[in-house]
Amino acid sequence: MKMDSKLRRESTRREFVKQIAAAGGVAAAPLIIPGSALGQGGKPAPGNRIVMGAIGVGGRGRGDLRAFLGQQDVQVVAVCDVRKQNRENAAGIVNAHYGNSDCAMYRDLRELLARPDIDAVLIATGDRWHAPASIMAMRAGKDVYSEKPGSLTIAEGRDLVDTQQRYGRVFQTGAQRASLPNFVFAGELLRTGRLGEVHTVYAHLGYLPEYPRGNTVLPAQPEPSKEVLDWDLWLGSAPWRDYNPAYLRTLPAPGWYSQYDFATGVAMWGSHTILQCQLDLGLGETSAIEYEYNHELVDAHFAPGQPSSRWRRGTDLREFMTVRFANGVKLVGTLTGWRGACGVRYEGSEGWVSTADGYSRPDVSSPLLLQEYDKLTRDYSIRNQRALNHVRDFLNCVKSRRTPVTYAGVAHHTMTTSLIMDMCLDLKRSLKWDPVKEAFIGDDEANRLRKRAARKTWTV
Repeated sequence: MKMDSKLRRESTRREFVKQIAAAGGVAAAPLIIPGSALGQGGKPAPGNRIVMGAIGVGGRGRGDLRAFLGQQDVQVVAVCDVRKQNRENAAGIVNAHYGNSDCAMYRDLRELLARPDIDAVLIATGDRWHAPASIMAMRAGKDVYSEKPGSLTIAEGRDLVDTQQRYGRVFQTGAQRASLPNFVFAGELLRTGRLGEVHTVYAHLGYLPEYPRGNTVLPAQPEPSKEVLDWDLWLGSAPWRDYNPAYLRTLPAPGWYSQYDFATGVAMWGSHTILQCQLDLGLGETSAIEYEYNHELVDAHFAPGQPSSRWRRGTDLREFMTVRFANGVKLVGTLTGWRGACGVRYEGSEGWVSTADGYSRPDVSSPLLLQEYDKLTRDYSIRNQRALNHVRDFLNCVKSRRTPVTYAGVAHHTMTTSLIMDMCLDLKRSLKWDPVKEAFIGDDEANRLRKRAARKTWTV
């Protein structure tokens, strides 16, 4: 099913449904609200319920789906995935939760988005689909919770922001550490001046040392039926490749996580940690201006046969790449974490704090900094009227129309910092960026990398 150019026009929901039907796609499920959505069984009445669909329900998507199902004011009515096994498994989870068989299944996200009864969608597809699917959803009048990274290119990120602003939708990127108490507390130490003047922050860059990004073209294998796997939809806007099942896994290479056409490199983990650093620094609406490419470390790291495991563990903060913001703060991308993945570390004139996944309490330069742990996290929640639960925060914003903590602007500007770090690796040189013009300074080659050519049938 090819992208109809009419779908790019603004339309009412009723017109959108008619367009899908006219395009010859699978008919949308009857718009019948199940009994459980009518306030039966002690659940919230329809006026207080958020009707949701889930797009991309394998792996991470199933975990996110369960998180939404755990919220009493959510009614999941449909799931969508290009892989039959994923959508059947997800529909089974939904039906088991509600004790019925009402969950609709779709192969094509456009058919789910055509349903006027759906208020919001979860998007947990492969990375190359995050921005295009979010843009399509907001154009269709849906609020969006989309997994990170928010975009594959800088241009996609700008389109994401413009679409959110034009259609007035609620958008939250799934950087859940922005809502976890240990990360919130670290940010509060920084924001409240308890660390003094913060001059350097560190962001863990995950598995990059072990799986540097490439573009492996594998031999073609027989393509499954479209019902089992819609390969054209799986590829989306990425350049065409013949089907090979090895692409479908995440890691190791040549799984799609490691492929330039399908994913990012630094930016995938930067969407966790660089986003967190910029958010806590109050720099969510800008990007770094100077990017220092460390030839000695990068060349050693990517040398053929170089064992990479030694870069991943230990306490040595390898300065893989350093960037600087206009206010003088330095952000260091590191190849090691702190007793866990996705670590951040903030260093100031009066002390430091570091935290990562799995921490019950952060590490700090002085035990005195931990004395107000509960108070600082509680005060943050009250002051910002935020639940320290990322899914719950999104749902509250859907109801109140407030701006979520990791809104489209934060997703775009922090991804820009991360994506430029990827470009430094691709170009093997340092770069300078103008965050106001969103352009590289004196570098035409780098400016061309701000976007990628999309397959014509999948341009949104």
